Amino acid sequence: MRLFLAFSALASSYRSQYGVCAFAFAFAPSLQAGQVQVHSVRRMSPLKMGIGLGPGEDEPAVLDATQEGTEGEIAYEVPNHEEFRTSRLTKLDQKIDTWFESLMHDADEGMILGRVSQSHHAALTTLPELTNDPEKDYDDEEWTPYVSTKLPWTPLVPAYGLEQFGLPMPRRGAEAWKQFDVPGMVDTDYSSSPLHNDVDLEVDEATANRYKEVLASKGAWLEDEDVTARLVYVNGRFCPTLSTTTDTIRNLGANDFKSGHLRDEIYECLERLPDGFTDELASSVLSDGEVPLTSLKKLSGPDHCTGEATSQFAINTQQGTACFAALNSLQTRAVTLVDVPAGMDAYTANADDDEEDAPLLKPVLLVHAVTPNGGADPSKEGGVACHPRTLVIGGEASRVSLVQMCIDLDEEVDTKPKLYNGYTQIYVREKASVKHSYLEETGGIPTSRVEYSDDEFELAPGEERPRDIEAKRPALKDLHLETVDVQITGVDGAYHGTLLSLGGSGRVRMALSTSLLKENAHATVNGFSLAGGAQRTDMRTNIHHIAQGAISRQAQKTMVGGRAFSTFRGRIRVEQSAQQTDSEQLARTILLSDKAKMWATPSLEIIADDVKCTHGATVSDLSEEELFYLRSRGLDRTTARNMLMYAFVEEVNACIDPIVMGGYNDPAGIRQRTIRRLQNLVPLMDRAIKGEFQSS
Repeated sequence: MRLFLAFSALASSYRSQYGVCAFAFAFAPSLQAGQVQVHSVRRMSPLKMGIGLGPGEDEPAVLDATQEGTEGEIAYEVPNHEEFRTSRLTKLDQKIDTWFESLMHDADEGMILGRVSQSHHAALTTLPELTNDPEKDYDDEEWTPYVSTKLPWTPLVPAYGLEQFGLPMPRRGAEAWKQFDVPGMVDTDYSSSPLHNDVDLEVDEATANRYKEVLASKGAWLEDEDVTARLVYVNGRFCPTLSTTTDTIRNLGANDFKSGHLRDEIYECLERLPDGFTDELASSVLSDGEVPLTSLKKLSGPDHCTGEATSQFAINTQQGTACFAALNSLQTRAVTLVDVPAGMDAYTANADDDEEDAPLLKPVLLVHAVTPNGGADPSKEGGVACHPRTLVIGGEASRVSLVQMCIDLDEEVDTKPKLYNGYTQIYVREKASVKHSYLEETGGIPTSRVEYSDDEFELAPGEERPRDIEAKRPALKDLHLETVDVQITGVDGAYHGTLLSLGGSGRVRMALSTSLLKENAHATVNGFSLAGGAQRTDMRTNIHHIAQGAISRQAQKTMVGGRAFSTFRGRIRVEQSAQQTDSEQLARTILLSDKAKMWATPSLEIIADDVKCTHGATVSDLSEEELFYLRSRGLDRTTARNMLMYAFVEEVNACIDPIVMGGYNDPAGIRQRTIRRLQNLVPLMDRAIKGEFQSS
């Protein structure tokens, strides 16, 4: 309003002196601070209103700030945009940036990935330029009406999250983070690192046997004859004593990257950042016989592309994981390499000559065990962070199964807040098949009955309220972040992923992105998230159809009890080049208490016009009719509810590698482990609101 009044006053002044008003604003993104843009009167309207489109052919377009405009001209000064770069930062934003900077401590000294670490360090520390969107001629092939060109005298500011870093930081109001507990996340210090994390963990025989017993009791141990390889990490440190490796499935340390013996393909795969901050596609895509598509930001043409990854429009569609992926490259001290050679088929390779049928695929077992103190120095205050890194390359016509497990390794040591910042990259080549099972079970088990108020049940003398117990639970300060980036770069490549979040960490955020870059690529993504107590969990998926004729299937299930808050955001984007896409997505949620909350957002972005895509979401409680049926057969309320709850989960559990499922009565199997966690959340009382599809 003040700008309008200022120009109204200026117009009145010009009218009183010259009988003409000149309003001709031309965008000048190339002007530098201190320069002045001049607009001239081009012709006179019958109402004595000057109408102009800029300076004439013989008139100067730019004057120095010391020059004066001539009669009928309006001059304005271009601001120094750098002075406004941090103008929108709030106190919480500054706290977030300071918190993230503390996680980068000693990054220059500890980086082991060579050019990968250097590249990602530059991406984090190089601020984006403050430039205006350029105007293009109508005849330009990249012309689009959807531009956000600012007026030339308007200060330019970066997109939210890019004020002090080159990759977007978490922001409470950002699309990727608005449902997550960002203030609570940055209230905890995770700036310490595990002791001696730059060397492997050597343990004696007694300690190794004790670790084996703990891992076996949690279903995280398979004998040598049952696995293709087994790699065990304790607080981010590789433990050779507990591991079994091969020439192509092994741990990479600092010496491996210094030796120069790793092939370029490994470096190129590790260098890729998620959320479009590596613009070049992992594999070129053919589109209608034209020039192959290689740029992510230009997919689907100027009217439908996401544009530069640092633009606000692009950031609104991202998962917010790029900064943590780059942080992983700076701070990781070991990389798990699963490099499956072309043609390796574990089914036939493990079969005996006299057997007609090949046995089950022997998986690659990857275990990340975490102790209560995270391996930190007991003398230091604050929490500790570890940054596991995994790279899987499925060669042409190969088949492999990877089982990733994150578990607690119980020890009698002091407890510290822990940050787990994992980054898993999977590349699927032509006719390759990768089966991926990810199980997160750290943080113990949340406290039950926290949803009830004091007048809903009586406490025994001296008994502490469940809410107070949960508030003091040490794992409530733990933060588990996992980024999974899948690139299907070969024709007929297939990825089958199952993600289970069962742990009790206070804040859990898992993000999976799958890009289908070749014809007939297939992706199956199944997930289950269980939240209770005072947990905050977030599951995000992005299935990106770029090539023609690809197929994707997604089933996401979530169960929320206690006073927990859970989020699911599933995005499927079908580019113009991805004609004949077949995609399905379904998100189902069960709320177990009145105080539990769920935010489910399945979404489809379809630019192509020859596709078959469906999506949907449901949120409900356990069916009263089904409960009545089971109770009429003699089951009590708790058992009936537990049966329905596990039946809801079993569809996803069945997608996990069979060898880690265990028997129905195996206490270490995934079925019994899941049942024990579900029993902890079974409601003890009747629902507050009766009727079908009502949250209790």
